[in-house]
Amino acid sequence: MTDLTLSAAGPVTPVHSVLRRFITLALVHGVLIAGAIFMLAPFIWMLVTSIKPPAEIFSAEISLWPKQFYGVQNYLFALEKAPLLRFALNGLVLCLGILTVQLLVAIPCAYALAKLNFPGRNALFVLVLLGLCIPVQVPAMPLYIALAQLGLLNTYFSMMVPFFLSVFAIFLFRQFFRSFPDDIINAARLDGMSEFEIVWWIVTPSAWPAIAAFSVFSAVAHWNDLYWPLIVISDAKLAPPPLGMMFFADAETGSNYGALTAAATILTAPLVIAFLIARRRFIDGITMTGVK
Repeated sequence: MTDLTLSAAGPVTPVHSVLRRFITLALVHGVLIAGAIFMLAPFIWMLVTSIKPPAEIFSAEISLWPKQFYGVQNYLFALEKAPLLRFALNGLVLCLGILTVQLLVAIPCAYALAKLNFPGRNALFVLVLLGLCIPVQVPAMPLYIALAQLGLLNTYFSMMVPFFLSVFAIFLFRQFFRSFPDDIINAARLDGMSEFEIVWWIVTPSAWPAIAAFSVFSAVAHWNDLYWPLIVISDAKLAPPPLGMMFFADAETGSNYGALTAAATILTAPLVIAFLIARRRFIDGITMTGVK
């Protein structure tokens, strides 16, 4: 036996193998670190700007840490001049309301597509996939006309109703339910359980990773949505965070970017905290459902 192994390029020693592995890992981690810095740079700049005085924000000199800490003034000004907590509460009500109805609708639909045999099942799944291709802007006009005729503009319901049916949720949960053992479902049927009882008492408790993953997608999408609330909401008291930030920028601050970034930090913090809490479930849900 020898410590040398032959390859097309000649003998490779254990030292060369370790060195090659080290270089590969260094390159991979270097790319990941560069990507992380690229993604985090806007958030870091937002935080830094929120604690700078106006003179340093518009200064030609670039510095990460301010020479004069101005965070207290910026955050107090933002909280005093705009109802940021009300905007955050509106966003919370909006996200929870949409998510609740989405789960109530999508879970039974996904279970039916994954575990029930009925005529047209594959055709319905094709329609679900096609629904993923339709942006919210397509049905915006008829939805707005219908809500206006019903007198439902400037309500929480008007902001929620276009998103109650989520084809992405149906697709995601179907992928998860397909891996659920049929033997457990058949045993539950033999015990006399109905299909709805099987869905909510047996299948759904095992789907928490998928539910957490979709909850993150849904919360991020609707917390940051500006397009639809801008159409149906004109009352600042009902504005979700993005629309509230627009009202705040137009009415109060002008070029006060320190206060603007302070307000943006306050309204972004709940979303970041929620993701950090659910990150493990989110990763499990993505890997277990096979969504890339």
